[in-house]
Amino acid sequence: MQDDLLVVGFDLETRTEVHIGDRPLEQWRALGYGRRETVVCFYCWHGIGAPAATKVPLLARGRIGGLVRPHFAHPANMAPPGGHSQETVWHINAKHRLARWAGSLPNVSRVRLEQWTEQRDRRADVHVVLTNGARLALEAQRELITDEAWQARHRDYATAGIRDVWFMRPDTRIPHVLFAEGIPAWTLYHREEAAEARLGEPHKRGTRWWTKDLRLFGPHHPPCAGDTVVRERFPLTDLGLDANGVTFPPAMTERLALEAARVRRDADQARTQHEQGAQRWRHQAATRQERRPWKPTPLPPVRPVPRPAEGPPVCEVCHRPLAEPLVRFGRHILC
Repeated sequence: MQDDLLVVGFDLETRTEVHIGDRPLEQWRALGYGRRETVVCFYCWHGIGAPAATKVPLLARGRIGGLVRPHFAHPANMAPPGGHSQETVWHINAKHRLARWAGSLPNVSRVRLEQWTEQRDRRADVHVVLTNGARLALEAQRELITDEAWQARHRDYATAGIRDVWFMRPDTRIPHVLFAEGIPAWTLYHREEAAEARLGEPHKRGTRWWTKDLRLFGPHHPPCAGDTVVRERFPLTDLGLDANGVTFPPAMTERLALEAARVRRDADQARTQHEQGAQRWRHQAATRQERRPWKPTPLPPVRPVPRPAEGPPVCEVCHRPLAEPLVRFGRHILC
């Protein structure tokens, strides 16, 4: 896609950024190149790729039903050499894309670009107020942000009562500090008018897994820090906003609800099986305690065999009585 399709205008009369989708083409043509010339290139005017206050009136191109959607463009040979910084072009276009999307939602009452917080310590790329009074800061992040810088912004928004919602530039790594804080992160493809979510894959079920956060054992959004993630891309027109940030389309919400219900059924079954096993073990233990301990049957006492009464000494050969003189010999003379 040509860089010209990403040009943002600046209205010299209202001193505001303008986008091709804000008005019908005929109105922009009346304000652009060759006519009033009050709508100029935002980047050139602000010194992005050109000296500051460079006035380049824009052309409003495109036609209804054409192959190329309506867009602002530099007149021939009036664009800066090498074009504008792609990071800056992405950021400015992303802000306008998010603002137009938020403004199209039925539950949004107000949308403002570059809105300061009341303490003037943070300026939201797109400040959104919902009909229920909730306030959101839609942040278009064009480069990797450090954990410390993100945490400072997040705390300031929280102190101001604002929910920060983060949209990253494609091919920009998402810092996992967002996921550690339970904050989703989206990748914005503003050319395709689409946004991509990252969901964490189900965690491994370990010991007593049913006692933990069941949300983590199915596809979960946002993922946990360090999770393996799966990507789901949606047209911006299918997404919504609420007090917690971006909402999924109904089909995705139903899919996640079905997965969560399946995990709850598995958890209930695992808990029941565990409790039944524990109950059986307790019953067996109680039964063992109720039984009398085994004791051996005592044997009757051993009675000593009485020794026979002693008689007169006898011959050890013939066993006849011995005369007194022969007792010391133990036998008769002739035996």
